[in-house]
Amino acid sequence: MTRLRGVSEAGPWDAIQRALATWYAEEHRELPWRRGRDPYAIWVSETMLQQTRVETVLPYFERFMRELPNVHALAECSLDRVLSLWSGLGYYRRARMLHAAARTVVDEFDGVVPNDTKELRRLPGVGRYTAGAIASLAFGRRVPVVDGNVARVVARVFAVDSDLGGARGIARIWELAEEIVVPPGIDPGIVNQSLMELGATVCVPREPKCGQCPLRAQCAAYRTGRVDELPRMAPKRAPVNMRQTALVISSKNQVILARRGLAGLFGGLWEPPTTQGDVATLAKALGVSTNQLRSVGFVDHVLSHRRMHVEVIVGPLARRRTFTNPGSNYDAIEAVRWMAVAELPQSALTRKVLNLATPGRTSLR
Repeated sequence: MTRLRGVSEAGPWDAIQRALATWYAEEHRELPWRRGRDPYAIWVSETMLQQTRVETVLPYFERFMRELPNVHALAECSLDRVLSLWSGLGYYRRARMLHAAARTVVDEFDGVVPNDTKELRRLPGVGRYTAGAIASLAFGRRVPVVDGNVARVVARVFAVDSDLGGARGIARIWELAEEIVVPPGIDPGIVNQSLMELGATVCVPREPKCGQCPLRAQCAAYRTGRVDELPRMAPKRAPVNMRQTALVISSKNQVILARRGLAGLFGGLWEPPTTQGDVATLAKALGVSTNQLRSVGFVDHVLSHRRMHVEVIVGPLARRRTFTNPGSNYDAIEAVRWMAVAELPQSALTRKVLNLATPGRTSLR
């Protein structure tokens, strides 16, 4: 076991646990999923928080929990409604997997969220991080929880030089996090939340607040002046540029929307039919001629590995609706009443497109 400077020989990990817990008791943020130890609430929050900031998640979590307060409610809910509640939060596969996992909990575990990491990892979409978070925060299991914030704290405290984007580096982080959490002492849920909170609010990527850190005395990076060097990460690859054209074919009362198949990008979400190819072919499928179309501008949207540049073209929706499925990416197409559009699951990109095409419609905001 790695020995840290600045902690007692009798209990090296005890000093770290106590320092974290004392700091957390005084400095942690009051967040709705921390009000108790409800495994369902913790599960939903941790799923939403993956690659997403707390400030963004808060309103989505509150709305989701009001409508779907327990695992039975989620399992019984339609996927369309789950995706609608998720609309705008991004990474929609998380919502689809959460829904599928809730059904598994009801069908195979009698509606009781498992408290063991091995059983938790049998659930769709539940990996090592989420399983550890539920087991530790809800059930007090002594297992590590490593997200980006925890990895940064651990890498600095132990001066881990390996690239955290590689298997060897992240495996070392998990080993060290386990050595902090597993020894008996402070509640492991508190220790894990302390590490996550420390990374989110103090041990931040740039200009960390080392003067406020409870682990300053144990931090090898601070002691050696290497805080700004760690953690080591390989440069991110540049986003792939994607050019598309979205056709907003509408009347005063309705607009044509198509639903993406579950397997692809934005799976299960509704959007104006979009193409990377021939606009004339798409227009024909939607029952409109190209001389009726008009470009109203472009919208840009950045995903984790994609930069999307979308031209928005508008056209009239005829009374005689002869449109057909606009392509293999879609599994449904409908003329939707404008007043119902906001209730459909849709991405933030779709909202940008519709707002550009039809400015001033309050139902799209």
